Amino acid sequence: MTMNLDTEIKRRRTFAIISHPDAGKTTLTEKLLLFGGAIHVAGAIKAKKAGRYTTSDFMEIEKQRGISVATSVMGFHYNGFKIGLLDTPGHKDFSEDTYRTLTAVDSVMMVIDYAKGVEPQTHRLMEVCRMRETPIMTFINKLDREGPDAIQVLDEIEEKLKIKVCPMTWPIGSGKGFKGVYDLIRKQMILFKPHQTQSDQNAIQIQSVDDERLVSLLGLDYQRFKEEVQLVEGVYPSFDLSAYLKGKLTPVFFGSALNNFGIKELLDQFLEISPPPQERETTQRVVKPQEDKFTGFVFKIHANMDPKHRDRIAFLRICSGVFERGKKYINTRSKKELKFSTPTAFMAQDKMVIDTAYPGDVIGLHDTQQFKIGDTLTEGELVSFKGIPHFSPEIFKIVVNLDPLKTKQLEKGLSQLCEEGVAQLFIQKSSQRRIVGTVGALQFEVIQYRLEHEYGALCRFDSLDFMKACWIFSEDDGALKEFMRSRSFQIASDQSGHDVYMAQTQWSLEREIKENPKIDFKFFSDL
Repeated sequence: MTMNLDTEIKRRRTFAIISHPDAGKTTLTEKLLLFGGAIHVAGAIKAKKAGRYTTSDFMEIEKQRGISVATSVMGFHYNGFKIGLLDTPGHKDFSEDTYRTLTAVDSVMMVIDYAKGVEPQTHRLMEVCRMRETPIMTFINKLDREGPDAIQVLDEIEEKLKIKVCPMTWPIGSGKGFKGVYDLIRKQMILFKPHQTQSDQNAIQIQSVDDERLVSLLGLDYQRFKEEVQLVEGVYPSFDLSAYLKGKLTPVFFGSALNNFGIKELLDQFLEISPPPQERETTQRVVKPQEDKFTGFVFKIHANMDPKHRDRIAFLRICSGVFERGKKYINTRSKKELKFSTPTAFMAQDKMVIDTAYPGDVIGLHDTQQFKIGDTLTEGELVSFKGIPHFSPEIFKIVVNLDPLKTKQLEKGLSQLCEEGVAQLFIQKSSQRRIVGTVGALQFEVIQYRLEHEYGALCRFDSLDFMKACWIFSEDDGALKEFMRSRSFQIASDQSGHDVYMAQTQWSLEREIKENPKIDFKFFSDL
């Protein structure tokens, strides 16, 4: 068992793809799946109107809008490796889903649009990765479009994202003059042609940039290419594996995901240097993947992935040992013993039942509301993996029921969607009104759509004059009760029953913090 476990751990790679919206993240996801043989035709994003959609965007609202609003989990095999790929929403309104997903991976692939450079959402996601020292690989996409000098883009990454860069490939021209990339590690030239397949990509082995074949291959671009490569090799550090694994240095690749170009080099190098499943902290101790006993945690819950069956799936990241179908495990929060007859592996919305799963794998467990995000599942030891954060919402709306006959459906739908992490649900203590809090306005559209189409409940959202929710605690019960009594209109409880203060302005929040030193105001809640 141990020998088999070690082998399975070493061949697993679990990573997330992050980017600003429209940088080409979902397209890159699809092309990686194509290279892995997991799919055989790309549903190019441009073809949405024709009825083909990207493999990883499966919710109806995603198809209509052309954006990703939920994390998709996909597994595929490539060159003997078992790869788990989590495609995250790029839109900032759905960043909480992305933050939670980043707790379930061992490394990250960051996609940057060549013409637009580093954008705000990329910066926010980078901060989350830095908190966890997550190794990051960078793919600069859309080289077939006009853009700045490649060195300018690298400078921007270093300056804005505060991380050292190490180019692994180098582009030859850009836009209409894009000729291909030079692999700085393997000393190979890969020439570009639009919409090529994997079999089209013939690498030309080159001894050095002085190779006379380059003159005929590159023509007028040769001299500039030679100067750039010499400059890059002189200015940027050589690749340092330990710096990459600590999240201090990012290897950089150039290409065009839409044209299948630069993907193979990225994927091959990723498998060579990215980390296998890593050890993880619980509140009690550090858990190593090689341990015999099974442990894992729930980082995402999604209801109604299949609208016909009204199912609810908990996404579990396996951290140690072997998960076995039909075996009994303990939810360490509820202390309940659970058994799963149909655990599944994913290919976007397609699922298949599995008998065993290993550290690094993300599996789906049928959930009859026994799980919450952040729950730990074990063979018996009562450990809890460190909490997955809920961030303070910034937009708040009162839920108004438009069909009193569907009150139960509305309450159930709101409760389930908020347990998924789509939004946060608060109950105002003074009025018992339901308040939905989100980090972005678009989430209200998603909630309204899903309540109507999945639960048959109609509602509208009326705005509230709150700008921040923070969790309040105090070692002095009297001080906490007095604070809550005197500000009863602004006090609510979250879904777990914790007390929350809702501030109307930044100024009033700062004043309350200053005037109430015995009250602890927290801007995120560890589940």
